[in-house]
Amino acid sequence: MMVCGAAVACAMAAAPAGAEEIGSVSTNFRVTGSDKVVIEAYDDPQVQGVTCYVSRARTGGIKGSLGMAEDPPEASIACRQVGPISFKGPLRAQEDVFSERMSVLFKTLHVVRAVDRKRNTLVYLTYSDRIVSGSPQNAVTAVPVPAETAIPVK
Repeated sequence: MMVCGAAVACAMAAAPAGAEEIGSVSTNFRVTGSDKVVIEAYDDPQVQGVTCYVSRARTGGIKGSLGMAEDPPEASIACRQVGPISFKGPLRAQEDVFSERMSVLFKTLHVVRAVDRKRNTLVYLTYSDRIVSGSPQNAVTAVPVPAETAIPVK
């Protein structure tokens, strides 16, 4: 029982600190809480001036309100330059920049940033995974960096 409690606490601690809910729409009415599509904003922690907007389904009902439901794997992403782009330091060529749990223990939504050096562009990919098997469903977006601003890569 203590192992299960510790696992739940660790899973909840993995929730992103920077997610900001922008809005949501109900897709299926339930007395105990509707299913929704939510829109969340994530500021890239290493790239000032870039924000990613992710829309995804969130399961309602009793299980959903308790955080026990497993959300569907579909997600959409759009990242945009929202201010002058600057870097807090060299970036990895590819790195997981955001993650959010989609079920209590087993499913996580990821946003990965890859650097396209040739085109001076930041490419963001979203997908979900599970401990046993992930989903091939994914979405991609790109933010071109002005030519006068080189992307520092480790």
